[in-house]
Amino acid sequence: MAQVTVPAPPPRERPIAVFDSGVGGLTVLQELLVELPHEDFIYLGDTARFPYGERSAGELERFSLEISELLLARRAKLLVVACNAASSAALDRLRERMLSTTLGVEVVGVIEPESRIAAERSRNRRIGLLATTATVASGAYHRAVGAYAPDATLVSVACPDLAPIIQQGFPVDHRVVETVRRYCTPLREAGVDTVILGCTHYPLVAPMLQRMLGSEVSLISSGRSLAASVAALLTRAELDNPDKSEGAYRFLCTGDVDAFRAVGSRFLQLPIEEIEHVELPSAVAA
Repeated sequence: MAQVTVPAPPPRERPIAVFDSGVGGLTVLQELLVELPHEDFIYLGDTARFPYGERSAGELERFSLEISELLLARRAKLLVVACNAASSAALDRLRERMLSTTLGVEVVGVIEPESRIAAERSRNRRIGLLATTATVASGAYHRAVGAYAPDATLVSVACPDLAPIIQQGFPVDHRVVETVRRYCTPLREAGVDTVILGCTHYPLVAPMLQRMLGSEVSLISSGRSLAASVAALLTRAELDNPDKSEGAYRFLCTGDVDAFRAVGSRFLQLPIEEIEHVELPSAVAA
């Protein structure tokens, strides 16, 4: 019997791929689903190797390239790196790889949009950053903020245990409150008027952060700013989906599917039904 070849969908009808180290990137996907309701999305959570925040730059680059190859095979038309640690370590290498393929896939990260908006919002030119250890150590935000606001001072605070607490479903108890307060203290002392939430998990504790930093401090999260950048890129590249019906979204994860569904639905605030378990070489080894 002759093999039937199924034609690939036209570029505009292919899905947008989003990946993160866990469920935190669902805060980005949530904004993308609102901003681009007609687009289809694939989300991959690399929960088997979570957290990324304490990984080396070499590991983060390797993980990101593995994930990009898988999502490229799923015919993604655009890759959104929703993980701040992966963006800080691997964005340039990912762009080089994805643009060199026959599909010529663009890559968008979270650092540039957040830095640009923080530079626009800050009045006293003192900007705070809460992020994982790997993201702070990379210096990516220092470079990005410096490009948009050379006169600004960036006060960076590494928060090694905050994302894991949130990923676990964080019951809001005294331990969480004290952890958040400890990370906010140096930002208050520095007198920042704008704070970048440099991890996709952190918007889940935004009300607590706002209370401790003060109502006059602007919190900049990646979701909304990134969604606007993706929408502009799609229009500019003529890749926006012409079909105006409601798009679909589906999920892949490298770890426990049931745990992803239980915590992920709280982050996304939309139903998460079918989740496909996928295996990546380094994740299997881990």
